[in-house]
Amino acid sequence: MTTPISAPAAPIDIWLLVFPNFLLLDATGPVQVFSTANDEALDAGLPPPYRIRIVADGGGAVASSSGVSLLTEALPRRSLAGATLIVSGGRVADLPSGATAGGQALLRWLAHAGEACARCCSVCTGSFVLARAGLLDGRRVVTHWADVPALRSEHPRLDILDDALHVHDGKFRTSAGISAGMDLALSLVEEDLGRERALAVARRMVLFLKRPGGQRQFSAELLAQLQPQGVSAELTAWLRPRLRQQIDTGQMAAACALSVRSLHRKLRQEADLTPARLLARLRMETACSLLEQPGMTVKRAARQSGYGSEYNLRRAFTARLGVLPSEYQARFA
Repeated sequence: MTTPISAPAAPIDIWLLVFPNFLLLDATGPVQVFSTANDEALDAGLPPPYRIRIVADGGGAVASSSGVSLLTEALPRRSLAGATLIVSGGRVADLPSGATAGGQALLRWLAHAGEACARCCSVCTGSFVLARAGLLDGRRVVTHWADVPALRSEHPRLDILDDALHVHDGKFRTSAGISAGMDLALSLVEEDLGRERALAVARRMVLFLKRPGGQRQFSAELLAQLQPQGVSAELTAWLRPRLRQQIDTGQMAAACALSVRSLHRKLRQEADLTPARLLARLRMETACSLLEQPGMTVKRAARQSGYGSEYNLRRAFTARLGVLPSEYQARFA
């Protein structure tokens, strides 16, 4: 039996915050997801479920990093209770900070609005802005893979999951690099309107409802390709057939004819990784690939990827991707 299509009792307010030199897709990607949900509702004879506003300090035309401007409203002075607030990202150097009076005022507004709203979200490096407003301390978050080291350095109290596409921690939702803002927005549509409506939006936009993998564009395999003659490629090739084995850093260094210290230094230079983290990435990617295969069990995937037990695989998935292996596998059922 098909579930009847219904609409929220009142439109859900979406407030999207931008600033000079924001990344265009960080803003327009989520906006299009919510707008498409409105289109789907109108086609079904229902009122639009979302009321979308783009806001900025002072309002008016705000130029993105691409040079394209969006016309924005001024920051709302009323309470955002019940609303969803989304902060776009940009180059870290261009993000609002406490270094200027204008940045301080914006962060104060964001701190108040973020506490008052029903859901507080960020896209890409928007997580820096939420963190600078004091909203993310002690929380599980994600950002663009390339900016993870900077976020860790600037905000050591955050629990950063560097391979997840988006992470929920209470009412706070953060998403990974750029296009992952659409993955986050689809998850909010599913939360608000149900899986069937979210699938309809994803189909219309030619998107995955739940995209496979995490930020795997920054995979160990691609790192090896970026440095085909480097230590990362050599070590990756040596590790792949040995993932089921217990491997320590000394063995990895010997395989590359390096000292442990030199191996650490070279991997840091090439990929900003330690040998242990490279091994962890390879095992995680292998486990993901196995779980995407029909008929694969979590137990077999754990054994073949080197985790040994379902318990170890569950812990790794929860820490790295923010989901259980069974939840990840269900995306491909």
